[in-house]
This record gives sequence, C-alpha cells and structure tokens, in this order.
Amino acid sequence: MKFHSGFSLKNESYFFDSLIHQSEYTVSGFSYGAIKAFEEVIKRTDSGQRVDTLQLFSPAFFQTKTQNFKRLQTLSFVKSKQKYMEQFIKACFIPYEQSDVQKVEATIEELEDLLLYEWDLQKLHKLENKGVKIEVYLGSEDAVIDVEEARKFFLQVATVTYIKSANHFLQTKTRRNIDRS
Repeated sequence: MKFHSGFSLKNESYFFDSLIHQSEYTVSGFSYGAIKAFEEVIKRTDSGQRVDTLQLFSPAFFQTKTQNFKRLQTLSFVKSKQKYMEQFIKACFIPYEQSDVQKVEATIEELEDLLLYEWDLQKLHKLENKGVKIEVYLGSEDAVIDVEEARKFFLQVATVTYIKSANHFLQTKTRRNIDRS
C-alpha cells in the first residue's frame, strides 16, 4: 500500500487506518496527496502495473472555486506563509479541536498545483474501465474543500462514502477521544 500525504503534511495516514486497504495493490492519498495518488495510478496502469484500488481521502477539489478565491489563497500564502499554514491546518480540523500533525515545508508551487488542479473525468473512467476500484471519502463538515461539488463529481466514477459530522481529516471527534488500542 502506498500513501500520499496532504499539503504540508507527513505521516498522517494514521487518521485513516480504519479505512485504508493494506494491500500492495492499493494507492491512497489525503487531500493534495489524493491528486498525487491519482497521478501515480494513471502512470502505473499506463505502464501495465496492477492497481486494484485507488483511495481518495478528502481529495483536494477546488475546480469549482473562482479565480479570485485561488488568487487570494496564493497572495495570502506569499504575504505570510506561517500565518497561512496555521489557518490552513486549523481549517482542516474544524469543527473539532486541532490535533498535532507532522508538517513539512510547503511551497507556493505546491499550493498552486493544489488550487489549479482539474480532476479529469475521462482519466477516472479509464481507470474504472481497467478494473481499478475508486473509493472517495468525504466529511460533511469539511471546511477546506467544496464537499457537495466533490461528491457530485466523484459519484460519476467512484464509490463515495460521505461521513456525517466529519472534518477534512474525516474525524468525527478529537483524536484524544479515539481509542487506538
């Protein structure tokens, strides 16, 4: 199993332990990492490699957002990267208490890639036709992406699991209240 981390994050796959298929033929990703997972699966299947399942956890979905929204995001990042990242991570946990996550240095190029990415329905259908099972997981309280538009879009090609009261990390309560035994 290969997992791709979200924008500015690393080692956050534990948030999705109960959902991830532990198979060498599964590729998964969270948020920005969902884009990377999708692109990897396209390359793998185009080269004849086997992939059974593509799992997209809260996939970054900004193609319905205006150019002004995207421009404001990049300008805010450039103006104060630290403040932008603090607000971004906080938004990922709304409406619950923020948990500690491991971070990596984010770049403006990654943010632009994330904001400007257009999910390709034809490529998703191509994967589906090659036998790749596509699973999408969305939280109803996600304050980062346009959940309803993402749901409508991915329902065309994927099994979409809509988790009531879940945030961007698909959590329905704070990590402290989750029994990890």
